[in-house]
Amino acid sequence: MALKIMILGANGFIGSALTGAILERRSGWEVYGIDLSDNKLGDLPKNDRFHFVEGDITINREWVEYHVKKCDVVVPLVAIANPAQYVTHPLRVFELDFEANVEVVRHCVKYGKRLLFPSTSEIYGMSPDSVLDEETSPLVYGPINKQRWIYAACKQLLDRVIYAYGVRDNLDYTLFRPFNFIGPNLDNPEEPKEGSSRVFTQFLSNVLYRRPIKLVDGGSQKRSFTYIDDAIECLLTIIENQDGRASRRIFNIGNPGNCISIRDLAQRTIRIAQEFPVLRENARAIEIVDVSAGEYYGKYYQDIQVRIPNIEAARRDLGWAPSTDMDTAIRRTIDFYVKQEGFGGRVAALTAI
Repeated sequence: MALKIMILGANGFIGSALTGAILERRSGWEVYGIDLSDNKLGDLPKNDRFHFVEGDITINREWVEYHVKKCDVVVPLVAIANPAQYVTHPLRVFELDFEANVEVVRHCVKYGKRLLFPSTSEIYGMSPDSVLDEETSPLVYGPINKQRWIYAACKQLLDRVIYAYGVRDNLDYTLFRPFNFIGPNLDNPEEPKEGSSRVFTQFLSNVLYRRPIKLVDGGSQKRSFTYIDDAIECLLTIIENQDGRASRRIFNIGNPGNCISIRDLAQRTIRIAQEFPVLRENARAIEIVDVSAGEYYGKYYQDIQVRIPNIEAARRDLGWAPSTDMDTAIRRTIDFYVKQEGFGGRVAALTAI
């Protein structure tokens, strides 16, 4: 089956991993990608099935619409997905995550293209369900003054718009909800600014700089961390969509077996980092300290205590299940960064700062 896949945000964490997997494992597929840069795509072998443009989807709108029309499957992965920015730049989150993406959705409706859209595990908010189900779990958010919820609210409204287009216009879509994907190219751990990256690479950054790991409200919050390779296998199956099994469906993509607290994640990161000689001394010196949510994020923040996905739909209808345990996911991710050219020298320099 020959497919043309359009990936908006091809240089992002999911986008770069998906692009690499398609080029490596799906010989009949072509990828048309756009992003602000290509630094995460640099290790990909030259391939005439990959067509990349450096650009901004909010500016290069004609390019986006033309390639929606040209391609078979559209995967819009451009979004701000960082809780610190939900609090500090909520309107920027709305403008990119909702306004820019709803335009892409409408192009898919206009040209009759299949849409694979990233929802989020955050969409469940403070749902009372102990296990979160795509079809039945309520979506519960805090008050308006807790600006942290603008990301989840944007994603929820997009899910509802896409669903409505499916009902009215027969839009062929799949919504997928990532549960805390981790792996190579997640973020840049050498970025020192607190809160600039997602939680695992923030912890790894603290190790690099030999700075205390700060746990918001004690780090009791639990997340179900999912290794990126497992997630990509699921996405490839969704794109293939054999017998229409993924059409007009919502799938959680997560690993319930890797549900651990943020404190546990910090402790595992410190322990596993010591397996790498270049990080051993730094990791042994790391302290874990508790901070309040208000101190770390500001007054507009509110947290989610537990996120465990029900993945029965993906098991049953896609034949997918995650296979990478928590320690292996951490170890493989650290190994990726350690193997980057000049990493050891940079660690020594960062520690000296």
